Amino acid sequence: MEDYLQANKRRWDQLTAAHLESPFDELEGFKDGQDGLRSIELTELGDVTGKTLLHLQCHFGMDTLAWARRGAVVTGVDFSPQAIDLARSLSAELDIPAQFVCTDIDHLPEALTGTFDIVFTSYGVLHGLPDIRCWGEVIAHFLKPAGIFYIVEDHPMFRVFRPQPGGDLKAERSYFYSPEPQRIEATGSYATENQGEEGVSYVWDHSLGDIINALIAAGLQIEFLHEFPYAARAKFPFMEPGEDGWWRLPAGQHGTIPFLFSLQARKPAG
Repeated sequence: MEDYLQANKRRWDQLTAAHLESPFDELEGFKDGQDGLRSIELTELGDVTGKTLLHLQCHFGMDTLAWARRGAVVTGVDFSPQAIDLARSLSAELDIPAQFVCTDIDHLPEALTGTFDIVFTSYGVLHGLPDIRCWGEVIAHFLKPAGIFYIVEDHPMFRVFRPQPGGDLKAERSYFYSPEPQRIEATGSYATENQGEEGVSYVWDHSLGDIINALIAAGLQIEFLHEFPYAARAKFPFMEPGEDGWWRLPAGQHGTIPFLFSLQARKPAG
């Protein structure tokens, strides 16, 4: 397992430099005051002014700093040293107060003290975790009583499908978790239009039931679960962008499978 995780860390160190120049991340726009937070999380999480917010798997911290711009007191966590170095540099350059911690989630309680009003994570994070039960326990550990956990994430259902010639989709992968990860050999990444260096990473799939039950087992109370028929980027080559910035399957297929879900859970006040 450690070999898989070290390979993932090396891959994300490698990708951090590439993402600096990526139009997907729009770093220069962020420096000018824009950010990548989307309508789902902005609407559902609401006003964060004065709240302490822990951002898990924050990459190089743009969304962490975006929440700080909206008034949150933020701490970002990522396992990539290159990403955390860049996050700290951005925080200093833009004079946005933030704390950043470099560790994997399993070891976060050893590297960070305190509790938070909000624990947040988003978009393409869960398949990097081999142990979803430990993830739930760490979230509960860092929440204040009555604090909330919020996630908006790729829906595990669409990952079952693979595109076919002619624009069809075919179920080719298991929906359910396996301790043996899938090996991914790729050039570039989602943010570089698959251009750049080749690299290897490993991913684990977690069902929606596994995700929810990990939070319940950690003592959290589920407050809502929402599912959406669109994605933040093209998950299949024939998906089409809408005027609202979301990507959907073409007419005739739209709405047939979910691409995103959001979930909020609360730690009991007692």
